[in-house]
Amino acid sequence: TPISLSGNTDCYQPAEQKFRITRKLLEICMAYRQPVSIITKNAFILKDLDLLSAMAAQNLVSVMITITTRDEALRRCMEPRTTTAAQRMQVIEKLNNSGVPCGIMIGPVIPGLNDNEMPALLKEAAWHGAQQAAYTFVRLNGSVKLIFHNWLYHHYPQRADKVWHLIADGHGGQVSDSRFGLRMRGEGALAGLINQQFKKYCKQLHLNESRVLLDATKFSRPGSQMRLF
Repeated sequence: TPISLSGNTDCYQPAEQKFRITRKLLEICMAYRQPVSIITKNAFILKDLDLLSAMAAQNLVSVMITITTRDEALRRCMEPRTTTAAQRMQVIEKLNNSGVPCGIMIGPVIPGLNDNEMPALLKEAAWHGAQQAAYTFVRLNGSVKLIFHNWLYHHYPQRADKVWHLIADGHGGQVSDSRFGLRMRGEGALAGLINQQFKKYCKQLHLNESRVLLDATKFSRPGSQMRLF
């Protein structure tokens, strides 16, 4: 069964430059022919292009590059020490040109901050070779709720109330949501409009016309003999 890297934290965060844990994981996956999907927002993934290309040749890997905004002021404020949006688009292009299927993950979509950027991001990603696209609607579970609240009212005090209430409107009156199937896309009028917009532009740009299905049939333990039955 395919596994995912970066479900909780970016597997190419700055620490990877020193420890190379992700590289070691991918080497093990390649040895076992274990399919892997990767989500990251950092260009350091290109340091593993040789390994990713070899895995992609056997249909063992796919990548989604997360892009939150083209607004550099917002990116530096919200995602310090990360790759710029322009650089991330280049990563999408380089991976696809090397045979590694790579799409765009827009997220989190934050109403009142970056929700208006979806069409432009999808168009640019498609121009750079992306054939897959996805998005997530912001949700503030656990301690993230307090952290984001403090960040929002500190950096954007004039529109903080509006943004906060729009987030709550997208989750049935709460800014947090753990319901499977709803937590990532939200609900209500605004979340519905965002979803309609996403589908509209994906159709226009020929995104998501086919699914990336990784090959799990090649899995085997290194050095093990093939089974007769």
